[in-house]
Amino acid sequence: MSRSWTVPARARRVGALLMVLVTAAAGLAGCREARGAPIPIRIATGSPTAVYHAFGQSLATLLNRELPEVRASVVITAASAENMRLVGEGRAELGFTQADVLPTGRQEHPGVLAVARVYDDLLHLVTTAGGPVRSVTDLRGRRVSVGAPGSGTEVTATRLLEVAHLGGDRVRRERLGLDESVAALRAGRIDAFFFSGGLPVHGVEELASATATRIVDLGEWSEPLRRGYREVYVSRDIPRSVYGVDPVTTVANPNYLVVRANLPEPLVREVTRLLMERRTELAATHPAAGRTSPRSAIATSPLPLHPGAADWYRSHKP
Repeated sequence: MSRSWTVPARARRVGALLMVLVTAAAGLAGCREARGAPIPIRIATGSPTAVYHAFGQSLATLLNRELPEVRASVVITAASAENMRLVGEGRAELGFTQADVLPTGRQEHPGVLAVARVYDDLLHLVTTAGGPVRSVTDLRGRRVSVGAPGSGTEVTATRLLEVAHLGGDRVRRERLGLDESVAALRAGRIDAFFFSGGLPVHGVEELASATATRIVDLGEWSEPLRRGYREVYVSRDIPRSVYGVDPVTTVANPNYLVVRANLPEPLVREVTRLLMERRTELAATHPAAGRTSPRSAIATSPLPLHPGAADWYRSHKP
């Protein structure tokens, strides 16, 4: 059964078109409830102590307040790869993903488009300050968490180990999420863990505030990763001010906010508008949420922008 979608007063300019499109889209998944029921916007995020989750919660709060016919909520996941799968299968409407998780073509994710490039994820290799791991090569033979199954961390960390000639069984791998990795490091069950996230990662921040912690420099591996895999990899600094530990350079790659391809254009246009216009508010929850702009947001290769997002950017050229 069809239903309408009411645009708030500040968005009257899209009201008539919005009503027509949403009525026409009544057959889409998520649009089959009785007339007047709120439109669900499930946002696939990540670990509760990581950036995706904080960003997603802030975005959900904003959407619920500004778009009265929407009911946004966050979904805790393993992060990037799982998020892409959930959005592609119609089990989430929005999600966050690292660029290096995406295929070079669209054949693997035909139901997913981009809303924006939002910020860069930095790969952390975390260990204890007094431990033996001071470089990637020190991981040989040691117990290391490479991230949860289905996470972007697992993709990037696995590639890094390959270019460092530490593939196969040269490292004793665990596949733990952020919170489990922190607990395992504290308990001595692992020697180090990888995690990819925007600065600061709260789980790493909490660990460093309570335990003598070292973040290992990974700057030398950006170029080998670029040569071996994707051009998305760049070097970024983690200054002392972030975690209170020695500054390092590490490997980074962009993050995208993605959307189900069949969501109505006016709805995605409004999501894009709020994402761009309320960056200061979003950043109050986590600084990474404010590290975007219309100029950088459109760089979402290999995913095309959703037509609703593209329409907003075209009308707000810098």
